[in-house]
Amino acid sequence: MEFLIHYSLEGKEYQMHDKDIKFLEDSFKKYYFEHFDLIHTPKNPEMREFGFQKFNSGMNRHISLRSDKELHLLLMKNIPSDVYCSNARYSFPNLPMAEKDWQNADLIFDIDAKDLHLPCRHEHTIKKCNSCGQIGNSDCCVKCNSIKFDTVSIFCNNCIIGAKKELNKLISILTKDLGIPRQNITVYFSGNEGFHIHVTSQYESLDSRHRSELVDYLTFRGAIPETFGARTNFSRSEFPDLEEKGWLGRVSREIFGAKSNKSKISKQLISDGYFSFKKKIESFQTELGVKIDPNVTVDVHRIFRLGGTINSKSGLTKMIITDIDKFNPSSEACFIDDTSISVTANCPVSFRLKNKNFGPYHNEQVTLPKYAAVYLICKGCASVS
Repeated sequence: MEFLIHYSLEGKEYQMHDKDIKFLEDSFKKYYFEHFDLIHTPKNPEMREFGFQKFNSGMNRHISLRSDKELHLLLMKNIPSDVYCSNARYSFPNLPMAEKDWQNADLIFDIDAKDLHLPCRHEHTIKKCNSCGQIGNSDCCVKCNSIKFDTVSIFCNNCIIGAKKELNKLISILTKDLGIPRQNITVYFSGNEGFHIHVTSQYESLDSRHRSELVDYLTFRGAIPETFGARTNFSRSEFPDLEEKGWLGRVSREIFGAKSNKSKISKQLISDGYFSFKKKIESFQTELGVKIDPNVTVDVHRIFRLGGTINSKSGLTKMIITDIDKFNPSSEACFIDDTSISVTANCPVSFRLKNKNFGPYHNEQVTLPKYAAVYLICKGCASVS
C-alpha cells in the first residue's frame, strides 16, 4: 500500500507515505528515549484521562496511568504521534465519559496565532490542492486550475510575537482582576503556533456555563455602555476613573490616556452621543479583549497535549516557558537531532529553525538536518527520498 491516511493536520486529513511514517516514528521514539526528563504526568495522574494518537490510526482515549513509569512504557511501546491528558479529574478516568464521575478541572486557555488574523498570515500560508495535491501559495492551482485547497502555516516569528502579546494580556487580567497568583499559572508553548495556559485556582470547580461567563469577561464580550457610565439621559453620564480596578479602569485609561484629559474628553464623548460611545466600547473587544479559543476553556472533558511531548503538526515540543519575552520556540522547542537526511521538499515559504534558514524549496531533493526534515514532513511539505 503506497499511502496511509495521516492524522488530521491543522483540521484536514492528508496522505503520507509509509516511509515517512516510519521516519517520523523512529525520530519520535529517539526523542522520547533521550528526553523523557521533559515529560511528567500532571498532579493527580490517577484521576486523569490519558489518550494518544498514532500516525496511521485514530484516537485512543479513556486510558488510566498512575506514574511517569507507566507513561514512559506507553510512549516506548506505541510511539504515538501525539499524547494527551485531561484537564479534568475523575473518580474513574478509564470508564466511558458518562461513567467517569467528573470532580473538577484545571482552567486551560489556548492562544493560537491563526486566531489573530495578522497581516503576515498570507505570506507564510501554503495551499495544497484538494484535487491533485500540488503545493503553492496562489489562489488557483498551477497544475489543474482547481480553487479548492487545504492550508498549512509555516513558522512565523511575527505571529509568535503577536501570540505573546495576547499571552501577557491574559496573565495580567488573571492576576490583577481575578486574583490568581502568578505562580499558579503555568505557560506552555503549544509545539506549533501558540501557547497553552494551565491555571490551578479556586475556579477548578466551575462548570461549562460558568467558564463561558469567565471567557466573556476575559474577551470583553457583551460589554455595554451602561457599565462604563452611560445613563438614560446621556448628558448626565459619569465615566469611571482611570484608577478603577478591572475593566472600568482599563477602559478609562484607553479612552482618556491620562487623568488630566478626562474632563475635556468626557465632554466630547457626551457631545458625540450614546451610539458613538457604544461603538467605541464595542471596538475594545478587539483592542483590549484577550484572543483565546473559547471552546477550549469551556470544555471540561477535553484532553490536551501533554507537556514535554511532540506536536505532530510541527515536530516541535510542547514545553514550559519561564521567560515569555525571551523564549524562542524555533530553537528552544526543537529537540530532534541534526543528522543529515535527504528529502524531496516542496515548500514555497522559507522558515528558520535552530538559528538556521531553510527554503524555499520547489519540489527538489535536498539534504537537511533531521529536525528540519521532520518539520517539513509534519507539515506535509516533504517526503523522505
